[in-house]
Order: sequence, then structure tokens, then C-alpha cells
Amino acid sequence: MAVQRRERRLRVRWREEVPSGKAFINPETMKELAILSEVEVVIAGKKKLYFTAMPNESVPRREVWCNADELKSSGVADNSIATIRAKRVE
Repeated sequence: MAVQRRERRLRVRWREEVPSGKAFINPETMKELAILSEVEVVIAGKKKLYFTAMPNESVPRREVWCNADELKSSGVADNSIATIRAKRVE
């Protein structure tokens, strides 16, 4: 039987200070979703993006901050709602 991965719907925000390939997430949210290193961001059930998760106390619990240019090139609008979960370990 497969283990159920925890997930939440959070707002994805554009932030210039976030390095490319990284996502800043509140440490409490990371703990709650059992995110250890990588995070999967799913927008509208179609677009899947993967980032290296970085704990950051200044990020609100209901938000994930990602690199603005990376999100723009993927066609993700600022303040989009996305499903956030730990990346599946194969």
C-alpha cells in the first residue's frame, strides 16, 4: 500500500531575492508537509515544477516564494494557488 503524501494549497509568490531553482518555505509548513529537500509545486493540476526547498522564517505560512524569472518563464502568475507537497522519492 502506498504512503499518502501530505499536501496543501498555498499561494506561490514571485520574489527576486530567491535564487533560481530554489523555493523559500516557512519551516513550520515544511515540517507539516514532511518536506526534507525538494518540493513539488502543481499549478491547476497541469504544470509541475520542482524546487530545492529552503526554510525561511520570513515567509508567511500560507505562501511559497520562488524565483520571479523562473515562474514567469513557466507561465505562472504571481499569487497563484498551487498544490505543494514533498517531491516523491523514487
